[in-house]
Amino acid sequence: MKTFTIIKTRKGIERVITGTIEELVDYFSYTFEIGHSYNSKINKSPKTIKSFMNNLQKSLDEKEGACFERTKIWLKE
Repeated sequence: MKTFTIIKTRKGIERVITGTIEELVDYFSYTFEIGHSYNSKINKSPKTIKSFMNNLQKSLDEKEGACFERTKIWLKE
């Protein structure tokens, strides 16, 4: 299985999360759940890394709404 590395930054703290798509979906499952509760178009179980990143960003946008310091994510190449 191919593994991916996601870098997540929030309030100056950087976290590196590595895993397969399934492991990453499991790690961010609460974020996906919150995002989906606000926007039912958000896919809670994406199958590709592109879809994962897109849906995770949408979930974070829904979750953090009007927060000043938002979480930033990117895929490490």
